[in-house]
Amino acid sequence: MTQAFEILGKFDHESDCQKLLYAPLAQKLTFRESNVYRVDYEGDSAAVEAFVRQVLLDPISQDVRDATTPAFDKAAFVLDYGMKGGALDLEKETILGYFRSLSNPGFTITKLTLRKRIYVFGADASETPFVRDICNPAIHTWEVKRAA
Repeated sequence: MTQAFEILGKFDHESDCQKLLYAPLAQKLTFRESNVYRVDYEGDSAAVEAFVRQVLLDPISQDVRDATTPAFDKAAFVLDYGMKGGALDLEKETILGYFRSLSNPGFTITKLTLRKRIYVFGADASETPFVRDICNPAIHTWEVKRAA
């Protein structure tokens, strides 16, 4: 089974996209970031959600939601990117190490996938400069999802 969780900052707001990119944009675009954790597992789904809420979420400053649908409908596009399978991902290794230390978590993680999610807002926003400047083809995989 698989569950995908998106962690969003409660106090975050849209910021100028220029701070993500090397070259200036022709138009003003804004963005929001989040983290997505996709957990492939065997066992109790409630235990998986409890683990995510306990280990990956700061309940004071963050919210968790189902990551299978976008959090913001008005985004021009969404860029999901993360480390390739063979690249060292220290956050992933730390989470898995903590999980392995639990005596009876109620589930087994068969695969854990971490992604950074960037929502870009603005008319006629092109994903090209974002993929070029954020994603490194040597270490990242990525996917762009356009608004329907």
